Amino acid sequence: MLNLSQKQSLQQRLSPQQIQYIKLLQLPTLALEQRIKQEMEINPLLEEGEDELEQELLDEQSEEDQFDDVLDEPDEHAEDEYDWEEFLDTEDDLYGYKAAVDHSAEEEQRETPLVSVSSMVESLRDQLSFVQLNEQEELIAEQIIGSIDEDGYLRRPLESIVDDVAFNQGIMLSEEDVEDMLQRIQRLEPIGVAARDLQECLLVQLDMLPEEVQGRDVAIEMLTHAYKAFTMKHYDQIMRRLGVEGHDLKEAFELVQRLNPKPGEGEFTASENYITPDFTVRVEEDEFIITLNAGNAPELRVSRHYQQMLEQVVADKKKGRSSYDSETQQFLKSKFESARWFINSINQRRQTMLSVMHAIVERQEDFFRMGEGHLKPMILKDIAEMISMDISTISRVVNGKYVQTEFGVYELKHFFSEGLSTDSGEEVSNKEVKALIERIISEENKKKPLSDQRIANMLEEKGFQIARRTVTKYREQQGIPVARLRKEIVLS
Repeated sequence: MLNLSQKQSLQQRLSPQQIQYIKLLQLPTLALEQRIKQEMEINPLLEEGEDELEQELLDEQSEEDQFDDVLDEPDEHAEDEYDWEEFLDTEDDLYGYKAAVDHSAEEEQRETPLVSVSSMVESLRDQLSFVQLNEQEELIAEQIIGSIDEDGYLRRPLESIVDDVAFNQGIMLSEEDVEDMLQRIQRLEPIGVAARDLQECLLVQLDMLPEEVQGRDVAIEMLTHAYKAFTMKHYDQIMRRLGVEGHDLKEAFELVQRLNPKPGEGEFTASENYITPDFTVRVEEDEFIITLNAGNAPELRVSRHYQQMLEQVVADKKKGRSSYDSETQQFLKSKFESARWFINSINQRRQTMLSVMHAIVERQEDFFRMGEGHLKPMILKDIAEMISMDISTISRVVNGKYVQTEFGVYELKHFFSEGLSTDSGEEVSNKEVKALIERIISEENKKKPLSDQRIANMLEEKGFQIARRTVTKYREQQGIPVARLRKEIVLS
């Protein structure tokens, strides 16, 4: 049996322009530059630069009216229904769009020569070029190097590498062949790279140390025969198993702590990643100067060549003739609209980002004047209310963006934190509490590390009402291990 029913509902649909603006808003500087280059490749009417001649062509029509004229124009093929003269005339930022941005940093970057960077893969290959390898060994080495993870470890089973060489090269190997080459690669710089686990990584580094290094032999014995006890810091158990004194064990532990647990981490890429600040905030004569990186608001314009084509369409229209067919005119119209939307989205993005940054500086004025230790509690909602924007918009601006201050480069997320109240009623940032926890732990008795409950009690004595589970959360967020694992050998 069929039933008919009606349902009324309200739905909000984003226009293509709004979607474009949202996507541009969440891009950091470098990604935005790539996005602009991509748009310029697909839209020949767009180009970067400034041309004073184009400003002479603008009439008195307002930006808002012209924007509506273009968007509301019907999309029929009959060119008589399209007012080309009105379409061409504009006084908005389409021709020669400029932004109040800081170009000094960009000029300085252009003058600075770029450093040639080699990836860790290339470095390992270069080192192997000085070793006498036969063709089979070169194949194995290449397969191993290509299988190393970003943190410098080799987690693929040797059996899989054997299968890959057999499948791709038709060469049958044994796991012993791969094992032999793996050990040779592990002893290249950085020593310990391509290890299969932390234990092997540390043992390779110890093996490469001179025999006379104090603590080396005990450290090798400890990692070989008492590795689990080592990870748990069960000192008494290690001393009993190895038959060593506390002084010898302390030397071994200190030596292991100086080793690199992740050699090659983050270097298995084609180039290094650099943080490009999206904003710069400085204080001049007691006033804040906030600038947006030039890459966030480049000067865009409509190509002079295509502008002349549009002018020709208008001139021909007045004379009752046409130099271009309907398909060409439709192409010019659609690309012109796309250029307008894109430039307006860039402009809107710039205004939004500056508004958010101004609000952050206003809220965190003490930090930008005096640095760390003066951060106030602040959440996304605070900024959203200050500038009457949606929280999701603030989140998109903050995510992945950085600011250059007089105290260093900070991610915008750094300025957002929950607040905690003291006994006096003063609200402080949880980042200050985290710093205090870190300082308490750094000053603790390493022979008897403080428990989370004890730290919570100490914070309460300082006026901070904070639960033990909160201390645990903050400690873990800072990568600080539990008390048992912070215990060290302290000789009396």
